[in-house]
Amino acid sequence: MSETTTMTETPTAAVAPGELVLKIDKIHTFYGAIEALKGISVDVHAGEIVTLIGANGAGKSTTLKTISGLLHPREGSISFLGEDISHMPVHEVTAKGLIQVPEGRRIFPRMTVEENLEMGAFLRTKDPAGVKDSLAHVYELFPRLKERRAQKGGTLSGGEQQMLATGRGMMAAPKLLMLDEPSMGLAPVVVEVIFETILKLNKAGITILLVEQNAAMALAIANRGYVLETGRVSLEGPGRELLTNEQVRKAYLGES
Repeated sequence: MSETTTMTETPTAAVAPGELVLKIDKIHTFYGAIEALKGISVDVHAGEIVTLIGANGAGKSTTLKTISGLLHPREGSISFLGEDISHMPVHEVTAKGLIQVPEGRRIFPRMTVEENLEMGAFLRTKDPAGVKDSLAHVYELFPRLKERRAQKGGTLSGGEQQMLATGRGMMAAPKLLMLDEPSMGLAPVVVEVIFETILKLNKAGITILLVEQNAAMALAIANRGYVLETGRVSLEGPGRELLTNEQVRKAYLGES
């Protein structure tokens, strides 16, 4: 199952190529008394795909929640385009163009596909023309969503719901798009389509921070990667180098 589309440039706020978009500096995040992140540092530059890999409980999703403002670090700092967002509420972080597509899709099942997409642009009330352009680009990337634009979100397949969740994130004109486990629960053939889509988004100018349990596919498309273990970064480097790293291959790729 594959879709061939010609992507034109996706509307996003301008960020200079190579500019430091996100800097996470030695953050410590807690759930009550439990320290989930223990001094993590991560950088993301404009135009990159950066991936976080690791076992369940390593701190990957917690990192995204801390970036997006759902959680706040007790120590360390997070800067987005040079501005400290460490303790900003979620809606302010989102308004700055830092958009998260959550694990499990979390679409609105009783709304139509198009209504779900329009919800992604709820902060763009003063930019109706831009919203219209974004919708056209989403439908260009995901022709299946255009075909089903009047269909209830809850009736879509798992892969279609992931497309919808990603499209909804694009409707916010992200400067950085964070994807949390986009391949979770999907058939292998659908996973291939999702990863092809991530590459198309990146080639269209979207900077991506990807949390993914499918380490092989994530590292294969990533410019750089970080390996998380029990709340710490244990390894970092170019995606292709991590893909051939013996420690990574044994721990995350199932090779002896």
